[in-house]
Amino acid sequence: MLATPWGFRDILPEEALAREDIADTVRGVLRAEGYLPVETPLVEDKAALEAGGRIADTPFKLFDDDGRLLVVRPDNTLSVARLVAARMRGAELPLRLRYEAPVVRERARLTGGSRQFTQLGYELIGLGGAAGDAEVVRLAARALRELGLGDARIVCGSVRPFTELLAAAGDRSLAADALALVHANNLVDLDVRVAEAGLSPAMARAICGLPRLAGGMEALDQADELLQTAGVATEGIAELRDLARELEQADAELPAGALAFDFSIMNSFNYYTGLVLKVYAGNLSDPVGSGGRYDTIFDDSLGATAGTGGHVPAAGFAFSLERLAGACQARREAVAVAVEGAVARTAEAPLRIAVPKGSLFAGTIEVLAAAGLDTTELCEPGRRLIVPGRDVAVPGAGSAADAATAGDPGASEATVAIGNVEFVIVRATDAPAFVACGGADCGFCGRDSLIEAELDLLELVDMGYGACRFIEAEPADRAGEAERAYARRGSLRVATKYPKIANRWYESRGITADIVALHGNIELGPIVGLADRIVDITATGTTLRENNLVITGELLSCTARFFVNPGRARLDPRVRELGARLARVAAARTVQ
Repeated sequence: MLATPWGFRDILPEEALAREDIADTVRGVLRAEGYLPVETPLVEDKAALEAGGRIADTPFKLFDDDGRLLVVRPDNTLSVARLVAARMRGAELPLRLRYEAPVVRERARLTGGSRQFTQLGYELIGLGGAAGDAEVVRLAARALRELGLGDARIVCGSVRPFTELLAAAGDRSLAADALALVHANNLVDLDVRVAEAGLSPAMARAICGLPRLAGGMEALDQADELLQTAGVATEGIAELRDLARELEQADAELPAGALAFDFSIMNSFNYYTGLVLKVYAGNLSDPVGSGGRYDTIFDDSLGATAGTGGHVPAAGFAFSLERLAGACQARREAVAVAVEGAVARTAEAPLRIAVPKGSLFAGTIEVLAAAGLDTTELCEPGRRLIVPGRDVAVPGAGSAADAATAGDPGASEATVAIGNVEFVIVRATDAPAFVACGGADCGFCGRDSLIEAELDLLELVDMGYGACRFIEAEPADRAGEAERAYARRGSLRVATKYPKIANRWYESRGITADIVALHGNIELGPIVGLADRIVDITATGTTLRENNLVITGELLSCTARFFVNPGRARLDPRVRELGARLARVAAARTVQ
C-alpha cells in the first residue's frame, strides 16, 4: 500500500529542511532563556492524563496487556505535568522545560485537516502571576520575531471572568451548558440558554456579552463594566491589565497593535485557570500556537515538596510546527497560500462573505443591504460565483443597520468602514466549509448546516429568516409498523439527509436508530420500504401531505445564522463590525 492513512502524510526533504530550520530557531530562543529539553512517551495512560484535566478526543485508543486503557497523546502539556509530578518532585522551582514532539487529535473526515502535527512547546512551572504570564507571552513573541513574523498578533483572554460570572449566577446546570457552548463557539445558543434561565437582566447581559468582547485595552474596560453591572468582582480582568503592564515594563518589543484581547477564547482543554492565548501570524486564519495558565494541575504533595505548601502555579505555550511553516511560507510569498486547511489573506483583500443560494438567498440579500452593504450586483449575479460589493454605510453618519434598529439614521455610528466586499455564492451546506477552511471570512447558512458540518466556527447572530422545522414522519397508513419493527429488530431504520441531527435526537431519547443517508427525495424512504421513518425539514408541510406522510416527532427549529472564521474575527475588525451591524438588523426585525 502506497497511501498513508487519512489525516497523516509523508514529509519530503525540502519541506523537512524548512521545518528543521524553524525548529532550530525556536529551540535556540528557548535554550537562551534556560529552558531544558524533556521527552515523554507517545502513548500515555488515559486515566493518568485525565487526572490533570479533560483531554481532547484522540482517534487512537488501545489496551495494554494488563488491561489499562492507553491513548496516543493529543497534547504535551499534561504529559509534561505527569513527568514533573512523578520524576521531578524535589526539583528547584521555577522549572523551565521545553519539548518537540508530535501529537494526534481527532478531526472530522473530509475537512482537509491533519490528525498529526508537531508541537514546539515550553512549560514554566513554579512562577505565577503577571511575571509568569509575561514570560510565556514574551518568549512566543521573540520566537516569532526570530522567524521573521514580527507582524504576528497575540490574542489573550482569561477563563476566570466567565467562570466566576457563572458561579455568581448560582445555576450549576446553566454553568455547565454555558461553558460547553462557549467552548463550541456557539454564542447564538448561549443566548437562548441564558434567556431560559430566568436571570436578572444585568447577569444575562454579562454572560451573553462577555464572550463577544474583543479588541485592545478598551475591551478590558467593557468587560469591567459588564461585570460590575452584574455585581460580580473578578481578578481576571485585573490580571490581563497586569500582563499588559508587565510586557511594557519588560520591553517585550511587541509592535503596536500586536497585543489584543478576546473573551471568546476557550481552549479545548479544561485545565486552564487564568490566561489563555492564541497567536496568529502570516495572516493565516488558524492560530500558529496557543497556551495559557494552569495553576491547579499539580497536587498539594508537589507543592509541599517544592516548599510552596500548596498548588504550584504553571503556564505554557506550544507552537504548531506545521502552521509556523505555513506562516513563514505565506510571508515569503505574500500571496494567498493554502496551509493546513487555512488560507493566508492579505489585510487589503475585500471582506469575503459566503452567501447561500436557494431558499436563503433572498433573505441574505435583504439583511446584507440592511447592514449597509451594496447588494445591487448580488441581486442579479448571472452565472458569476463571486460578486463584488462595497460598504455604503459612512462611519460617523450612522449605518443602515442603525437606522433599521432605531428608526433614526443618526442613532449610532458605523464604527469601522468595511470597504470592498466579495460575495461568494455557495450551497448552504457548503458555507461552513468555505468559512472554516479560509475560503471566506464569514457567511450565512441554516442552523442545520452548522450542526452537520461540525467545524470550528464562531456563531454570532441568529438572523431569524428561513424558518423551518426538523421533523420525524412516517406513512399515514402505516401507523404502528415502526414500533413493531423496532420491537422485532431492536432498532429503527431512518432515512435522512441530516444524519448527525437525527443521531443526536435518537440518542437523546434512548432509541437505537440505523441511519440511511440519502441526498434527495427523502419522502420515498418509508414509502418504498427502504426505511421505517424519515427525518427531514418542513416549512409548510405541503410535501408531507401530498405524499401521505404524518409527523411523529419534532426535533428542532432552524433559522439562518451569521457565523465567522474565529481567526478572521480576531485579525480583521471588519468581521466584528459586520456581525455587530447584523445583530442590530436581527434585533430590529424581531421587534417588528
